[in-house]
Amino acid sequence: MGTITKTLQAIFNRDRAHSTHDKPEISQEEEQLDSNLGTIFTKVKNAFGHSEDVVTEDIGLCNGLKSACKFGFIYMNGLASTTTVQEIIKELLGISNDLNDELLDTSIDKMKIIKNYLPSAGNAKTIADFSALYTAILSGETVILLDGYPYGFAVNTIGGNNRAVEEPSTQSVVRGPREGFTESISINISLIRKRIKSPNLWLETMTIGKVTQTTIGVMYINGIVNDKLVAEVNERLKRIDIDGILESGNIEELIQDETFTPFPTLYNTERPDVIAAGLLEGRVAILVDGTPFVLLAPALFVQFYQSAEDYYQRAEFASLIRILRYICFFISLLGPSLYIGITTFHQELLPSSLLFSLAAQREGIPFPAFVEALLMEITFEILREAGVRLPKTVGQAVSIVGALVIGQAAVEAGLVSPAMVIVVAITAIANFVIPAFNMGISIRIIRFILMVLAASFGLFGVTVGLIGIVQHLCSLRSFGVPYMSPMAPFIFADQKDTILRLPQWGLFSRPQFISSKNNIRENNAPTTKPASRRP
Repeated sequence: MGTITKTLQAIFNRDRAHSTHDKPEISQEEEQLDSNLGTIFTKVKNAFGHSEDVVTEDIGLCNGLKSACKFGFIYMNGLASTTTVQEIIKELLGISNDLNDELLDTSIDKMKIIKNYLPSAGNAKTIADFSALYTAILSGETVILLDGYPYGFAVNTIGGNNRAVEEPSTQSVVRGPREGFTESISINISLIRKRIKSPNLWLETMTIGKVTQTTIGVMYINGIVNDKLVAEVNERLKRIDIDGILESGNIEELIQDETFTPFPTLYNTERPDVIAAGLLEGRVAILVDGTPFVLLAPALFVQFYQSAEDYYQRAEFASLIRILRYICFFISLLGPSLYIGITTFHQELLPSSLLFSLAAQREGIPFPAFVEALLMEITFEILREAGVRLPKTVGQAVSIVGALVIGQAAVEAGLVSPAMVIVVAITAIANFVIPAFNMGISIRIIRFILMVLAASFGLFGVTVGLIGIVQHLCSLRSFGVPYMSPMAPFIFADQKDTILRLPQWGLFSRPQFISSKNNIRENNAPTTKPASRRP
Protein backbone atom coordinates (compact mmCIF):
# COMPACT_ATOMS: atom_id res chain seq x y z
CA MET A 1 0.00 0.00 0.00
CA GLY A 2 2.86 2.33 0.73
CA THR A 3 4.35 1.76 -2.71
CA ILE A 4 1.02 2.59 -4.38
CA THR A 5 0.74 5.75 -2.29
CA LYS A 6 4.23 6.87 -3.27
CA THR A 7 3.52 6.22 -6.94
CA LEU A 8 0.30 8.21 -6.81
CA GLN A 9 2.09 11.02 -4.96
CA ALA A 10 4.84 11.19 -7.59
CA ILE A 11 2.33 11.31 -10.42
CA PHE A 12 0.35 13.94 -8.56
CA ASN A 13 3.40 16.16 -8.08
CA ARG A 14 4.17 15.89 -11.82
CA ASP A 15 0.62 16.80 -12.86
CA ARG A 16 0.47 19.63 -10.31
CA ALA A 17 3.58 21.18 -11.75
CA HIS A 18 2.10 21.13 -15.26
CA SER A 19 -1.52 21.83 -14.32
CA THR A 20 -2.97 24.85 -16.05
CA HIS A 21 -6.61 24.27 -15.06
CA ASP A 22 -7.48 23.51 -18.69
CA LYS A 23 -11.16 23.02 -19.26
CA PRO A 24 -12.83 21.28 -22.18
CA GLU A 25 -14.20 23.21 -25.10
CA ILE A 26 -17.91 23.91 -24.75
CA SER A 27 -20.23 24.21 -27.71
CA GLN A 28 -22.03 27.51 -27.79
CA GLU A 29 -25.14 25.86 -29.23
CA GLU A 30 -25.63 23.39 -26.36
CA GLU A 31 -26.58 24.22 -22.78
CA GLN A 32 -23.42 23.86 -20.74
CA LEU A 33 -23.28 22.14 -17.39
CA ASP A 34 -23.64 24.10 -14.19
CA SER A 35 -20.89 24.10 -11.60
CA ASN A 36 -23.41 23.30 -8.86
CA LEU A 37 -24.01 19.58 -8.51
CA GLY A 38 -27.53 20.00 -7.13
CA THR A 39 -28.55 22.17 -10.08
CA ILE A 40 -27.33 19.52 -12.53
CA PHE A 41 -29.26 16.79 -10.72
CA THR A 42 -32.44 18.88 -10.79
CA LYS A 43 -32.19 19.60 -14.52
CA VAL A 44 -31.52 15.96 -15.34
CA LYS A 45 -34.50 14.77 -13.28
CA ASN A 46 -36.76 17.35 -14.88
CA ALA A 47 -35.56 16.45 -18.37
CA PHE A 48 -36.51 12.79 -17.82
CA GLY A 49 -39.79 13.62 -16.10
CA HIS A 50 -38.52 12.33 -12.75
CA SER A 51 -38.27 8.81 -14.16
CA GLU A 52 -37.30 6.31 -11.50
CA ASP A 53 -34.71 4.55 -13.63
CA VAL A 54 -32.53 7.68 -13.76
CA VAL A 55 -30.15 7.39 -10.81
CA THR A 56 -28.51 10.51 -9.38
CA GLU A 57 -26.42 10.13 -6.25
CA ASP A 58 -23.60 11.98 -4.58
CA ILE A 59 -20.84 10.86 -2.27
CA GLY A 60 -18.48 12.81 -0.08
CA LEU A 61 -14.81 11.84 -0.22
CA CYS A 62 -11.74 13.31 1.47
CA ASN A 63 -12.28 11.62 4.85
CA GLY A 64 -15.94 12.46 4.95
CA LEU A 65 -15.59 16.19 4.27
CA LYS A 66 -18.56 16.14 1.89
CA SER A 67 -18.62 19.88 1.37
CA ALA A 68 -14.97 19.96 0.40
CA CYS A 69 -14.95 17.03 -2.08
CA LYS A 70 -18.42 16.10 -3.30
CA PHE A 71 -18.72 13.76 -6.27
CA GLY A 72 -21.91 13.03 -8.22
CA PHE A 73 -22.89 10.01 -10.28
CA ILE A 74 -25.60 9.89 -12.95
CA TYR A 75 -26.52 6.69 -14.75
CA MET A 76 -29.53 4.82 -16.14
CA ASN A 77 -30.62 1.80 -14.17
CA GLY A 78 -30.94 -1.19 -16.49
CA LEU A 79 -28.57 0.20 -19.10
CA ALA A 80 -25.56 0.59 -16.80
CA SER A 81 -24.11 -2.19 -14.70
CA THR A 82 -24.64 -1.33 -11.04
CA THR A 83 -21.79 -3.68 -10.11
CA THR A 84 -19.37 -1.69 -12.26
CA VAL A 85 -20.64 1.58 -10.78
CA GLN A 86 -19.99 0.31 -7.24
CA GLU A 87 -16.48 -0.75 -8.26
CA ILE A 88 -15.81 2.78 -9.55
CA ILE A 89 -16.97 4.23 -6.24
CA LYS A 90 -14.57 1.91 -4.40
CA GLU A 91 -11.75 3.06 -6.67
CA LEU A 92 -12.57 6.69 -5.90
CA LEU A 93 -12.55 5.94 -2.17
CA GLY A 94 -9.11 4.36 -2.50
CA ILE A 95 -7.75 7.35 -4.41
CA SER A 96 -9.21 9.81 -1.89
CA ASN A 97 -7.51 7.99 0.98
CA ASP A 98 -4.13 8.15 -0.76
CA LEU A 99 -4.43 11.74 -2.00
CA ASN A 100 -6.66 13.20 0.69
CA ASP A 101 -4.54 16.27 1.37
CA GLU A 102 -4.02 16.99 -2.30
CA LEU A 103 -7.73 16.77 -3.12
CA LEU A 104 -8.44 19.32 -0.41
CA ASP A 105 -6.09 21.78 -2.10
CA THR A 106 -8.24 24.35 -3.92
CA SER A 107 -5.41 25.40 -6.26
CA ILE A 108 -5.40 22.21 -8.31
CA ASP A 109 -7.77 20.70 -10.88
CA LYS A 110 -9.31 17.80 -8.94
CA MET A 111 -11.19 16.47 -11.97
CA LYS A 112 -7.95 16.10 -13.89
CA ILE A 113 -6.33 14.26 -11.00
CA ILE A 114 -9.25 11.87 -10.61
CA LYS A 115 -9.49 11.20 -14.34
CA ASN A 116 -5.76 10.43 -14.55
CA TYR A 117 -5.69 8.11 -11.55
CA LEU A 118 -9.04 6.34 -11.82
CA PRO A 119 -8.37 2.93 -13.46
CA SER A 120 -11.86 2.77 -14.97
CA ALA A 121 -11.46 6.17 -16.65
CA GLY A 122 -8.80 5.09 -19.12
CA ASN A 123 -10.94 5.91 -22.18
CA ALA A 124 -13.32 8.31 -20.48
CA LYS A 125 -14.71 11.17 -22.55
CA THR A 126 -15.26 14.66 -21.24
CA ILE A 127 -18.84 15.85 -20.74
CA ALA A 128 -19.36 19.62 -20.87
CA ASP A 129 -23.02 20.08 -21.89
CA PHE A 130 -26.37 18.48 -21.11
CA SER A 131 -26.83 17.03 -24.59
CA ALA A 132 -23.63 14.98 -24.25
CA LEU A 133 -24.65 14.00 -20.72
CA TYR A 134 -28.03 12.67 -21.87
CA THR A 135 -26.43 10.75 -24.73
CA ALA A 136 -23.87 9.20 -22.37
CA ILE A 137 -26.30 7.94 -19.75
CA LEU A 138 -28.73 6.67 -22.40
CA SER A 139 -25.84 4.68 -23.88
CA GLY A 140 -25.26 2.90 -20.57
CA GLU A 141 -22.35 5.06 -19.41
CA THR A 142 -21.97 6.66 -16.00
CA VAL A 143 -21.23 10.38 -15.78
CA ILE A 144 -18.95 11.42 -12.89
CA LEU A 145 -19.20 15.04 -11.75
CA LEU A 146 -17.51 17.10 -9.06
CA ASP A 147 -19.22 19.91 -7.23
CA GLY A 148 -17.74 23.23 -8.29
CA TYR A 149 -16.70 22.07 -11.77
CA PRO A 150 -18.87 22.78 -14.84
CA TYR A 151 -17.81 19.57 -16.58
CA GLY A 152 -17.30 15.89 -15.87
CA PHE A 153 -16.44 12.67 -17.67
CA ALA A 154 -18.32 9.56 -18.75
CA VAL A 155 -17.06 6.09 -17.83
CA ASN A 156 -18.02 2.96 -19.74
CA THR A 157 -20.36 0.96 -17.50
CA ILE A 158 -22.54 -0.58 -20.20
CA GLY A 159 -24.42 -3.51 -18.75
CA GLY A 160 -28.03 -4.57 -18.70
CA ASN A 161 -29.50 -7.74 -20.14
CA ASN A 162 -28.35 -8.88 -23.58
CA ARG A 163 -29.47 -11.96 -25.45
CA ALA A 164 -26.81 -14.61 -25.56
CA VAL A 165 -25.20 -15.63 -28.84
CA GLU A 166 -27.45 -18.35 -30.26
CA GLU A 167 -27.93 -20.28 -33.47
CA PRO A 168 -29.63 -18.22 -36.20
CA SER A 169 -33.28 -19.17 -36.54
CA THR A 170 -33.82 -17.98 -40.13
CA GLN A 171 -30.64 -19.27 -41.80
CA SER A 172 -29.84 -22.62 -40.24
CA VAL A 173 -27.28 -24.95 -41.80
CA VAL A 174 -26.39 -28.62 -41.44
CA ARG A 175 -22.65 -27.96 -41.45
CA GLY A 176 -21.14 -24.69 -40.35
CA PRO A 177 -20.89 -22.30 -37.38
CA ARG A 178 -23.85 -22.08 -35.02
CA GLU A 179 -23.27 -18.49 -33.88
CA GLY A 180 -25.68 -15.73 -34.79
CA PHE A 181 -25.81 -11.99 -34.30
CA THR A 182 -27.61 -10.47 -31.30
CA GLU A 183 -29.28 -7.12 -30.65
CA SER A 184 -26.04 -5.63 -29.26
CA ILE A 185 -23.87 -3.93 -31.88
CA SER A 186 -20.74 -4.34 -29.74
CA ILE A 187 -21.24 -8.11 -29.59
CA ASN A 188 -21.90 -8.25 -33.33
CA ILE A 189 -18.69 -6.34 -34.06
CA SER A 190 -16.72 -8.73 -31.88
CA LEU A 191 -18.22 -11.75 -33.69
CA ILE A 192 -16.97 -10.36 -37.01
CA ARG A 193 -13.54 -9.44 -35.65
CA LYS A 194 -13.20 -12.94 -34.20
CA ARG A 195 -13.32 -14.26 -37.76
CA ILE A 196 -11.24 -11.57 -39.46
CA LYS A 197 -8.18 -10.92 -37.31
CA SER A 198 -6.73 -8.13 -39.38
CA PRO A 199 -5.99 -4.49 -38.60
CA ASN A 200 -7.31 -3.70 -42.08
CA LEU A 201 -10.84 -4.45 -40.89
CA TRP A 202 -11.98 -0.89 -40.34
CA LEU A 203 -15.07 0.32 -38.50
CA GLU A 204 -16.78 3.68 -38.82
CA THR A 205 -19.65 4.59 -36.49
CA MET A 206 -22.32 7.25 -36.62
CA THR A 207 -25.56 8.07 -34.87
CA ILE A 208 -28.83 8.22 -36.83
CA GLY A 209 -32.21 9.17 -35.41
CA LYS A 210 -32.91 12.46 -33.69
CA VAL A 211 -34.94 10.71 -30.97
CA THR A 212 -33.62 7.14 -30.86
CA GLN A 213 -29.93 8.09 -31.34
CA THR A 214 -29.26 4.67 -32.88
CA THR A 215 -25.64 3.65 -33.35
CA ILE A 216 -24.80 2.58 -36.91
CA GLY A 217 -21.57 0.81 -37.80
CA VAL A 218 -19.98 0.55 -41.24
CA MET A 219 -17.37 -2.21 -41.57
CA TYR A 220 -15.07 -2.97 -44.50
CA ILE A 221 -11.59 -4.31 -45.21
CA ASN A 222 -9.21 -1.58 -46.27
CA GLY A 223 -7.16 -2.58 -49.28
CA ILE A 224 -9.87 -4.87 -50.64
CA VAL A 225 -13.02 -2.74 -50.71
CA ASN A 226 -13.59 -0.15 -53.41
CA ASP A 227 -13.11 3.28 -51.84
CA LYS A 228 -15.95 4.72 -53.95
CA LEU A 229 -18.30 2.11 -52.50
CA VAL A 230 -17.42 3.12 -48.93
CA ALA A 231 -17.88 6.80 -49.77
CA GLU A 232 -21.27 6.09 -51.36
CA VAL A 233 -22.47 4.09 -48.33
CA ASN A 234 -21.41 6.83 -45.92
CA GLU A 235 -22.98 9.54 -48.06
CA ARG A 236 -26.33 7.76 -48.20
CA LEU A 237 -26.31 7.12 -44.46
CA LYS A 238 -25.45 10.71 -43.63
CA ARG A 239 -28.34 11.95 -45.77
CA ILE A 240 -30.85 10.18 -43.51
CA ASP A 241 -32.82 12.66 -41.41
CA ILE A 242 -35.41 10.82 -39.34
CA ASP A 243 -36.70 10.66 -35.78
CA GLY A 244 -35.89 7.03 -35.15
CA ILE A 245 -34.21 3.89 -36.50
CA LEU A 246 -35.51 0.73 -34.84
CA GLU A 247 -34.25 -1.97 -37.21
CA SER A 248 -31.93 -2.43 -40.16
CA GLY A 249 -35.00 -2.60 -42.41
CA ASN A 250 -35.49 1.14 -41.82
CA ILE A 251 -31.97 1.77 -43.08
CA GLU A 252 -32.46 -0.58 -46.04
CA GLU A 253 -35.47 1.34 -47.35
CA LEU A 254 -33.73 4.69 -46.99
CA ILE A 255 -30.50 3.85 -48.83
CA GLN A 256 -31.58 1.37 -51.52
CA ASP A 257 -31.10 2.28 -55.17
CA GLU A 258 -34.60 1.44 -56.36
CA THR A 259 -37.74 1.91 -54.27
CA PHE A 260 -40.49 0.53 -56.50
CA THR A 261 -39.28 -3.02 -57.06
CA PRO A 262 -40.32 -6.33 -55.51
CA PHE A 263 -36.71 -7.53 -55.45
CA PRO A 264 -34.42 -6.75 -52.48
CA THR A 265 -31.34 -4.73 -53.45
CA LEU A 266 -29.60 -5.12 -50.07
CA TYR A 267 -28.70 -8.45 -48.52
CA ASN A 268 -29.43 -9.07 -44.84
CA THR A 269 -28.27 -11.92 -42.64
CA GLU A 270 -27.86 -12.83 -38.99
CA ARG A 271 -24.82 -15.06 -39.60
CA PRO A 272 -21.36 -13.61 -38.79
CA ASP A 273 -19.64 -16.04 -41.19
CA VAL A 274 -21.71 -14.75 -44.12
CA ILE A 275 -20.77 -11.15 -43.29
CA ALA A 276 -17.10 -12.11 -42.95
CA ALA A 277 -17.19 -13.82 -46.36
CA GLY A 278 -18.84 -10.76 -47.88
CA LEU A 279 -16.21 -8.45 -46.43
CA LEU A 280 -13.47 -10.65 -47.87
CA GLU A 281 -15.08 -10.23 -51.29
CA GLY A 282 -14.94 -6.44 -51.01
CA ARG A 283 -18.45 -5.70 -49.75
CA VAL A 284 -19.48 -3.28 -47.00
CA ALA A 285 -21.39 -4.36 -43.88
CA ILE A 286 -23.87 -2.05 -42.16
CA LEU A 287 -24.60 -2.88 -38.53
CA VAL A 288 -27.52 -1.36 -36.61
CA ASP A 289 -27.73 -1.40 -32.84
CA GLY A 290 -30.85 -3.17 -31.61
CA THR A 291 -31.22 -5.78 -34.35
CA PRO A 292 -29.49 -9.10 -35.15
CA PHE A 293 -29.77 -8.54 -38.91
CA VAL A 294 -26.75 -6.97 -40.63
CA LEU A 295 -26.91 -5.47 -44.12
CA LEU A 296 -24.42 -6.26 -46.86
CA ALA A 297 -23.86 -4.02 -49.89
CA PRO A 298 -23.83 -4.36 -52.80
CA ALA A 299 -26.31 -7.23 -53.21
CA LEU A 300 -26.78 -9.28 -56.37
CA PHE A 301 -29.56 -11.55 -57.60
CA VAL A 302 -27.41 -14.69 -57.48
CA GLN A 303 -26.38 -13.93 -53.92
CA PHE A 304 -29.90 -14.66 -52.64
CA TYR A 305 -29.66 -18.24 -53.95
CA GLN A 306 -26.40 -19.00 -52.19
CA SER A 307 -26.11 -20.38 -48.68
CA ALA A 308 -23.23 -20.35 -46.23
CA GLU A 309 -23.33 -24.13 -46.27
CA ASP A 310 -22.33 -24.14 -49.95
CA TYR A 311 -18.76 -23.30 -48.94
CA TYR A 312 -18.51 -25.82 -46.08
CA GLN A 313 -19.06 -28.98 -48.12
CA ARG A 314 -17.76 -30.44 -51.36
CA ALA A 315 -18.12 -28.37 -54.52
CA GLU A 316 -20.11 -31.12 -56.29
CA PHE A 317 -22.77 -31.18 -53.58
CA ALA A 318 -22.94 -27.39 -53.41
CA SER A 319 -23.34 -27.08 -57.19
CA LEU A 320 -26.09 -29.68 -57.26
CA ILE A 321 -28.02 -27.96 -54.49
CA ARG A 322 -27.66 -24.59 -56.21
CA ILE A 323 -29.10 -26.02 -59.43
CA LEU A 324 -31.97 -27.40 -57.35
CA ARG A 325 -32.60 -23.95 -55.90
CA TYR A 326 -32.86 -22.37 -59.35
CA ILE A 327 -35.24 -25.13 -60.46
CA CYS A 328 -37.37 -24.43 -57.39
CA PHE A 329 -37.25 -20.74 -58.27
CA PHE A 330 -38.88 -21.42 -61.64
CA ILE A 331 -41.37 -23.88 -60.12
CA SER A 332 -42.40 -21.37 -57.46
CA LEU A 333 -42.63 -18.55 -59.99
CA LEU A 334 -44.31 -20.32 -62.93
CA GLY A 335 -46.11 -23.36 -61.50
CA PRO A 336 -49.70 -22.05 -61.16
CA SER A 337 -49.47 -19.74 -64.18
CA LEU A 338 -48.28 -22.53 -66.52
CA TYR A 339 -51.08 -24.82 -65.26
CA ILE A 340 -53.67 -22.09 -65.82
CA GLY A 341 -52.35 -21.17 -69.26
CA ILE A 342 -52.07 -24.73 -70.56
CA THR A 343 -55.37 -26.05 -69.22
CA THR A 344 -57.30 -22.95 -70.32
CA PHE A 345 -55.79 -22.01 -73.69
CA HIS A 346 -53.28 -24.65 -74.83
CA GLN A 347 -54.76 -28.07 -74.12
CA GLU A 348 -53.10 -29.41 -77.27
CA LEU A 349 -49.75 -29.31 -75.46
CA LEU A 350 -50.86 -32.06 -73.06
CA PRO A 351 -50.79 -35.79 -73.83
CA SER A 352 -54.24 -37.22 -74.47
CA SER A 353 -54.23 -39.45 -71.38
CA LEU A 354 -53.27 -36.55 -69.09
CA LEU A 355 -55.80 -34.26 -70.75
CA PHE A 356 -58.62 -36.79 -70.23
CA SER A 357 -57.56 -37.26 -66.58
CA LEU A 358 -57.58 -33.51 -65.90
CA ALA A 359 -60.92 -33.10 -67.66
CA ALA A 360 -62.43 -35.86 -65.53
CA GLN A 361 -61.13 -34.22 -62.36
CA ARG A 362 -62.54 -30.85 -63.36
CA GLU A 363 -65.99 -32.26 -64.12
CA GLY A 364 -68.39 -30.59 -61.73
CA ILE A 365 -65.93 -27.86 -60.66
CA PRO A 366 -67.88 -24.56 -60.80
CA PHE A 367 -64.87 -22.27 -61.13
CA PRO A 368 -62.33 -21.76 -63.93
CA ALA A 369 -58.70 -22.74 -63.35
CA PHE A 370 -57.68 -19.17 -62.47
CA VAL A 371 -60.26 -18.89 -59.68
CA GLU A 372 -59.22 -22.33 -58.41
CA ALA A 373 -55.56 -21.33 -58.27
CA LEU A 374 -56.35 -17.96 -56.72
CA LEU A 375 -58.51 -19.56 -54.04
CA MET A 376 -55.88 -22.14 -53.10
CA GLU A 377 -52.97 -19.69 -53.24
CA ILE A 378 -54.71 -17.23 -50.92
CA THR A 379 -55.59 -20.09 -48.57
CA PHE A 380 -51.98 -21.26 -48.43
CA GLU A 381 -50.76 -17.69 -47.87
CA ILE A 382 -53.15 -17.36 -44.92
CA LEU A 383 -51.94 -20.63 -43.43
CA ARG A 384 -48.31 -19.65 -43.97
CA GLU A 385 -48.76 -16.30 -42.25
CA ALA A 386 -50.76 -17.88 -39.42
CA GLY A 387 -47.98 -20.41 -38.86
CA VAL A 388 -45.50 -17.56 -38.44
CA ARG A 389 -47.65 -15.52 -36.04
CA LEU A 390 -49.00 -18.33 -33.88
CA PRO A 391 -46.98 -19.59 -30.89
CA LYS A 392 -44.19 -21.96 -31.91
CA THR A 393 -45.73 -24.86 -30.01
CA VAL A 394 -48.88 -24.84 -32.14
CA GLY A 395 -47.91 -22.82 -35.23
CA GLN A 396 -46.30 -25.67 -37.18
CA ALA A 397 -49.09 -28.10 -36.31
CA VAL A 398 -51.80 -25.63 -37.34
CA SER A 399 -50.13 -24.84 -40.67
CA ILE A 400 -49.57 -28.49 -41.63
CA VAL A 401 -52.91 -29.85 -40.39
CA GLY A 402 -54.75 -26.84 -41.79
CA ALA A 403 -53.25 -27.32 -45.25
CA LEU A 404 -54.11 -31.04 -45.31
CA VAL A 405 -57.63 -30.66 -43.93
CA ILE A 406 -58.59 -27.65 -46.05
CA GLY A 407 -57.11 -29.12 -49.23
CA GLN A 408 -58.87 -32.45 -48.76
CA ALA A 409 -62.13 -30.77 -47.81
CA ALA A 410 -61.99 -28.46 -50.84
CA VAL A 411 -61.49 -31.43 -53.18
CA GLU A 412 -64.32 -33.45 -51.61
CA ALA A 413 -66.62 -30.41 -51.73
CA GLY A 414 -65.98 -30.06 -55.45
CA LEU A 415 -64.54 -26.55 -55.21
CA VAL A 416 -61.09 -27.37 -56.62
CA SER A 417 -59.57 -30.26 -58.52
CA PRO A 418 -56.94 -32.59 -57.00
CA ALA A 419 -54.42 -31.54 -59.67
CA MET A 420 -54.71 -27.90 -58.62
CA VAL A 421 -54.04 -28.83 -54.98
CA ILE A 422 -50.90 -30.68 -56.05
CA VAL A 423 -49.65 -27.75 -58.17
CA VAL A 424 -50.21 -25.20 -55.41
CA ALA A 425 -48.63 -27.47 -52.78
CA ILE A 426 -45.50 -28.09 -54.86
CA THR A 427 -45.28 -24.36 -55.57
CA ALA A 428 -45.45 -23.51 -51.85
CA ILE A 429 -42.86 -26.13 -50.92
CA ALA A 430 -40.47 -24.99 -53.67
CA ASN A 431 -40.67 -21.45 -52.30
CA PHE A 432 -39.19 -22.60 -48.99
CA VAL A 433 -36.07 -23.98 -50.72
CA ILE A 434 -34.86 -20.42 -51.46
CA PRO A 435 -32.41 -19.46 -48.66
CA ALA A 436 -33.35 -15.75 -48.51
CA PHE A 437 -36.77 -15.10 -47.00
CA ASN A 438 -37.17 -11.67 -48.61
CA MET A 439 -36.48 -13.10 -52.08
CA GLY A 440 -39.16 -15.72 -51.43
CA ILE A 441 -41.67 -12.95 -50.72
CA SER A 442 -40.75 -11.27 -54.01
CA ILE A 443 -41.47 -14.48 -55.93
CA ARG A 444 -44.83 -14.85 -54.18
CA ILE A 445 -45.83 -11.33 -55.30
CA ILE A 446 -44.81 -11.86 -58.93
CA ARG A 447 -46.53 -15.25 -59.00
CA PHE A 448 -49.96 -13.61 -58.72
CA ILE A 449 -49.15 -11.20 -61.56
CA LEU A 450 -48.16 -14.08 -63.84
CA MET A 451 -51.36 -15.93 -62.88
CA VAL A 452 -53.43 -12.96 -64.08
CA LEU A 453 -51.47 -12.80 -67.35
CA ALA A 454 -51.88 -16.55 -67.88
CA ALA A 455 -55.64 -16.36 -67.29
CA SER A 456 -55.92 -13.44 -69.74
CA PHE A 457 -53.56 -14.35 -72.58
CA GLY A 458 -52.34 -17.88 -71.92
CA LEU A 459 -48.68 -18.75 -72.39
CA PHE A 460 -48.21 -15.62 -74.49
CA GLY A 461 -49.05 -13.53 -71.43
CA VAL A 462 -46.63 -15.58 -69.30
CA THR A 463 -43.89 -15.04 -71.90
CA VAL A 464 -44.48 -11.29 -71.96
CA GLY A 465 -44.43 -11.25 -68.16
CA LEU A 466 -41.10 -13.09 -68.06
CA ILE A 467 -39.60 -10.65 -70.57
CA GLY A 468 -40.75 -7.76 -68.40
CA ILE A 469 -39.24 -9.38 -65.29
CA VAL A 470 -35.89 -9.90 -67.03
CA GLN A 471 -35.84 -6.31 -68.27
CA HIS A 472 -36.65 -5.03 -64.81
CA LEU A 473 -33.92 -7.16 -63.20
CA CYS A 474 -31.34 -5.97 -65.72
CA SER A 475 -32.26 -2.34 -64.99
CA LEU A 476 -31.69 -2.63 -61.23
CA ARG A 477 -28.52 -1.46 -59.48
CA SER A 478 -27.19 -2.05 -56.00
CA PHE A 479 -24.87 0.81 -55.09
CA GLY A 480 -24.02 1.21 -58.75
CA VAL A 481 -23.35 -2.50 -59.39
CA PRO A 482 -25.64 -4.23 -61.95
CA TYR A 483 -28.09 -6.43 -60.06
CA MET A 484 -27.76 -9.37 -62.46
CA SER A 485 -23.94 -9.45 -62.42
CA PRO A 486 -22.04 -11.52 -63.38
CA MET A 487 -24.65 -12.92 -65.79
CA ALA A 488 -25.75 -9.58 -67.24
CA PRO A 489 -23.27 -8.16 -67.98
CA PHE A 490 -21.66 -11.54 -68.52
CA ILE A 491 -18.28 -11.90 -66.78
CA PHE A 492 -16.69 -15.24 -67.59
CA ALA A 493 -14.10 -15.07 -64.78
CA ASP A 494 -16.85 -14.74 -62.14
CA GLN A 495 -18.89 -17.74 -63.31
CA LYS A 496 -16.82 -19.91 -60.96
CA ASP A 497 -19.17 -19.05 -58.08
CA THR A 498 -22.52 -18.25 -59.67
CA ILE A 499 -24.75 -21.19 -60.61
CA LEU A 500 -21.99 -23.73 -60.07
CA ARG A 501 -19.28 -23.54 -57.43
CA LEU A 502 -15.78 -24.60 -58.29
CA PRO A 503 -13.58 -26.26 -55.65
CA GLN A 504 -11.74 -23.99 -53.24
CA TRP A 505 -8.62 -23.94 -55.39
CA GLY A 506 -10.75 -22.56 -58.25
CA LEU A 507 -12.01 -19.57 -56.25
CA PHE A 508 -8.67 -17.84 -56.63
CA SER A 509 -9.98 -14.35 -57.40
CA ARG A 510 -12.52 -12.00 -55.91
CA PRO A 511 -15.58 -10.92 -57.92
CA GLN A 512 -14.45 -8.32 -60.44
CA PHE A 513 -17.76 -6.44 -60.42
CA ILE A 514 -17.36 -5.53 -56.73
CA SER A 515 -13.72 -4.60 -56.32
CA SER A 516 -10.74 -4.47 -58.63
CA LYS A 517 -8.18 -3.99 -55.84
CA ASN A 518 -6.22 -6.92 -54.45
CA ASN A 519 -8.15 -9.26 -56.73
CA ILE A 520 -6.18 -12.45 -56.05
CA ARG A 521 -7.10 -14.10 -52.76
CA GLU A 522 -5.39 -17.48 -52.99
CA ASN A 523 -2.61 -19.32 -54.81
CA ASN A 524 -3.50 -22.96 -54.31
CA ALA A 525 -2.83 -25.72 -56.83
CA PRO A 526 -5.72 -27.82 -58.15
CA THR A 527 -4.41 -30.87 -56.29
CA THR A 528 -1.98 -31.32 -53.47
CA LYS A 529 -0.62 -34.85 -53.26
CA PRO A 530 1.54 -36.14 -50.43
CA ALA A 531 5.16 -36.86 -51.15
CA SER A 532 5.82 -40.43 -52.27
CA ARG A 533 7.30 -42.71 -49.67
CA ARG A 534 9.83 -45.39 -50.30
CA PRO A 535 9.56 -48.67 -48.45
